[in-house]
Amino acid sequence: MSDYDYDLFVIGGGSGGVRAARIAATHGAKVGIAEEYRYGGTCVIRGCVPKKLFVYASKFSEEFEDAEGFGWSVGERSFSWEKLIRAKDQEIARLEGVYRRNLERTGVEMHDTRAVIEDAHTVRLRSTGQTVTARYILVAVGAAPNVDPDLPGAEHVITSNEAFHLADLPDRIVVAGGGYIAVEFAGIFNGLGVDTTLIYRGSQILRGFDMDLRRAVHEEMEKKGIRVLCGDVFSSIEKKPDGSLVGHTRNGEALEAGQIMFAIGRRPYTADLGLEKAGVQLDDTGAIKVDATSKSSVDSIYAVGDVTNRANLTPVAIREGHAFADTVFGNKPWTVDHDLIATAVFSQPELGTVGLTQEAALERTPNLDIYTSSFRPMKHTLSGRDEKMLMKLIVDADTDKVLGVHVLGPDAGELAQVLGITLQMGATKADFDRTIAVHPTAAEELVTMREPTERLRA
Repeated sequence: MSDYDYDLFVIGGGSGGVRAARIAATHGAKVGIAEEYRYGGTCVIRGCVPKKLFVYASKFSEEFEDAEGFGWSVGERSFSWEKLIRAKDQEIARLEGVYRRNLERTGVEMHDTRAVIEDAHTVRLRSTGQTVTARYILVAVGAAPNVDPDLPGAEHVITSNEAFHLADLPDRIVVAGGGYIAVEFAGIFNGLGVDTTLIYRGSQILRGFDMDLRRAVHEEMEKKGIRVLCGDVFSSIEKKPDGSLVGHTRNGEALEAGQIMFAIGRRPYTADLGLEKAGVQLDDTGAIKVDATSKSSVDSIYAVGDVTNRANLTPVAIREGHAFADTVFGNKPWTVDHDLIATAVFSQPELGTVGLTQEAALERTPNLDIYTSSFRPMKHTLSGRDEKMLMKLIVDADTDKVLGVHVLGPDAGELAQVLGITLQMGATKADFDRTIAVHPTAAEELVTMREPTERLRA
């Protein structure tokens, strides 16, 4: 008979925690899981999934316009924010039900409460005060949006959490931040007819992505009517008697808005979780320090997902949770490779990327061949829309290995998924060159670029 109530207790019912719980249970472990809000976590409940639904909704404004170029006469049209929210809520409720049923099917015991760590093997359930013990504890509580608490008027702003539940769509909005969440929401609100401004402290949006694509996204956003202010931040937020807001910036701007949304990064959700008491080491951001197997400084406590601040993406959390469960409970040890991760930014136009940026590649080798192609997508030859597509290959000139592929344009995220497979297999430029093109597609450009647009040599 076990000395513990559970073999594994998971704190956090998001994608990583749920995957770990289910896989551990299929390996024969007795598993409990606690979630204080809703199962599915940030991604499913108030992150990537509802955001992508909003992106789809926002694109229809341009689709209606583009239809004219193909002979369609689109009549009177209107948009209902309330109807979109209602449909989104129904889909999110359905998905949460799927998560719960999957846990039930594998025999995982669910606790709808916040759970905190008492010691290396003990968890306390806040709703009842009950304590349970576990041979292993997995922390998968994710991260939460940042808001500068020292900013005067910070209490008047919203984050992505609240953006999914606004009672009314504002006439004007200012989005603070330059990362993918800020850029995506700026595109969403603009597409839904909101006068949109993006303000970012850095010199260019989308830090960490390839600079050519960063510039291209910035340019396309401005073409669509989004005002992008770089090199500036808010100094205070003022709420007027009519409920509207004015954001005052350090550069002297007074930005009037119905809502001001902060998307200035996310912090690991580790506060008041009992980690320090149990001896779990955190870094300066509050993230749990873990090794390659996701083990913390305490042998019985592991962590996966955004709470570790490694690669903060839902599919990465899922892989980490799966690897943990296989390793600890399935006698099938393996670790997640964080070096080569395909990802997408659902900006408008969309960005898909895998591998190294040009800047990062230069840090590894001084000899690069750069292939770039910028062109109007075939669809817009008839729609007349002034929107460019950009494709970029980064190749090690000494080995011919493709180090990075970056795409800006329709369905770039779909392309990134397939391109991720080719780079995982170590594809060379010669492999791309001998691949027959699929015509007529935008993707064929990836296998028809023959001459480098730039040769960088030491």
